[in-house]
Amino acid sequence: MSQRSPSALLIVALAISAGIALWGLVDPAGLGQLAAGAVETQFNSRGWFIMLEASGLLFVAIFLAFSRFGDIRLGSDDTEPEFSTPAWIAMLFAAGMGVGLLFYGAAEPLTHFEELRKYSPDPHAAAYALFVTYLNWGFHAWAIYGVVGLIIAYFAFRRGGTLLLSAPLSDAMGSARWSRVLGWFFDLLSIVAIAVGLAGSLAMGVFQIQTGLAGLVGVSDPSTLTFPVFFAMCIAFTIPLRRDLGEGMAKLSNAAMLIAIGMMVYLLVLGPTSYLMNGLVTGFGRYMFEVLPAGFATAEFFDRDVVNWFQDWTLNYMIWWLAWSPFVGIFIARISRGRTIRAFLLGVIVAPTLFSILWFGVFGGLGFFDALRQDGALSAVNNQNLDATTFALLQRFPLAGFTQFATIIAAFLFVVTSVVSAGFTLAMIGTGGDENPSPRIRTIWGAILGALGLAMVFVGDIGLVRSIIAISAIAFVFIVPILVVCLFRTLMREGRQ
Repeated sequence: MSQRSPSALLIVALAISAGIALWGLVDPAGLGQLAAGAVETQFNSRGWFIMLEASGLLFVAIFLAFSRFGDIRLGSDDTEPEFSTPAWIAMLFAAGMGVGLLFYGAAEPLTHFEELRKYSPDPHAAAYALFVTYLNWGFHAWAIYGVVGLIIAYFAFRRGGTLLLSAPLSDAMGSARWSRVLGWFFDLLSIVAIAVGLAGSLAMGVFQIQTGLAGLVGVSDPSTLTFPVFFAMCIAFTIPLRRDLGEGMAKLSNAAMLIAIGMMVYLLVLGPTSYLMNGLVTGFGRYMFEVLPAGFATAEFFDRDVVNWFQDWTLNYMIWWLAWSPFVGIFIARISRGRTIRAFLLGVIVAPTLFSILWFGVFGGLGFFDALRQDGALSAVNNQNLDATTFALLQRFPLAGFTQFATIIAAFLFVVTSVVSAGFTLAMIGTGGDENPSPRIRTIWGAILGALGLAMVFVGDIGLVRSIIAISAIAFVFIVPILVVCLFRTLMREGRQ
């Protein structure tokens, strides 16, 4: 058990996170509106830079994977990977695939479709809605995760540093006072971004689980289940936070993934299979050939409705992935010792993107089938409540009660395992990289994550929750390019040696 005394970083991070939680509990509407206003200002003035950075990180990943640097190992030259490739890829899915996929599987493509059908015929609107969903969840998202994870892994395992964002700065720029101070702020901001981002996912999980549970047990008002669901989650993640992070949590996360995969295959087989496969093949081809230029699109000459739609979704996602990049990056780094830069980047970016294409192709395709070939009832549900879209879709298939219950269980497990992993990660960063932070510190972080999550629940509007997550990550728009410079500077130095 760690016996380290609380550091200044830990105390300040706890205070800021607790302060945000308290603000959200006392004045959730004020917090949400402030975040929405600040994010709108940032998007209006720097939206171009956010898209440029996301696309730039994808190009950085492509360059590193296929350059001479791709052969460098994340560790000493003779280090072997700790996990087999199949096990490693399975853990990548567990890290990045969670309640968001369950929440947005059909809801996001249908939301884009309803916006785009105002400007083009329905078949074209559906095709582009699926493409935009792929853009939001595909290569760009995983390039952000991959590059940040690579930087953390390279400086931790190859350069002998810690699994902290400050390590690249101190290694590449030296131990001058300014670099130490800047690195301290990097670690602090990463803690706040992880805490707020995780709290947003916790709230999303509560919203979806209460809606599905209400339908199963016959409760007319899902909000009456909000607090029972929330407190059940808190109990579920507090117990493992008091214990070592071992195989148990990995098994729970894998179980959630297996449920999700099983449900996707079930819907593909029992649904309009040929229709869905046609959409998957066409959507995959369009995405592969148009993804790079689309990464530079900024909705520059359209009316305010289109600009708002672009900012609320694509720009918000890019910021969202940046907010999660320290957490996911640290997790991916920890399981990737011994892999080459090429194997790391190709595995992290390609495999999860292909899964996202399959997932949204099936769920989104079913939504479009209903909108274009049937009565459009799913779109009507989606327009009223995004939380209910997945469950409304499942009700159209046999064994609806069973599949809805399985979805609730999967969402619950995804949220719980994410909070437990985040609690460990936050405690580790706050104690200067201690890989076994004390149960007391982990439990404190669990309590703060719970309070932040409750504040997000009180905000009540998923759009405002997304804005709060986005505002916590604005700083990473500027931090990640600095980390990339540190990586290239050190790689060039190693190449000369």
